Amino acid sequence: MQAEQLKDLVVNALEDVKAQDISVIDVRDRTSVTDFMVLASGTSNRHVKSLAHSVVSEARGEGIRANSVEGDTVSDWILVDLGDVIVHVMMPATREFYDLERFWRDAPDLGVAGSE
Repeated sequence: MQAEQLKDLVVNALEDVKAQDISVIDVRDRTSVTDFMVLASGTSNRHVKSLAHSVVSEARGEGIRANSVEGDTVSDWILVDLGDVIVHVMMPATREFYDLERFWRDAPDLGVAGSE
């Protein structure tokens, strides 16, 4: 699966479980670690966990295994590493505090649906 398709799969999985403030950042020209970073917020720790689970489940359904899932025991911030796409699912206060978008401010922000 191409990075663009994987990004769309992730966004759809997040939207299906009612993620808030989904942001897609194209970092292909900024780092070799990944192609896209997807950030989303959940309304509670349980919602954050459900969002991350939805992403992992949808990816698995397409034959893609997550390289790593970090933070699912606390659920304030869960990182799902799918290789070409890294997903950060956070509580709003955690997202505001760490402000990951600030680090990639110069990278193209693709918005919710992934279109510029």
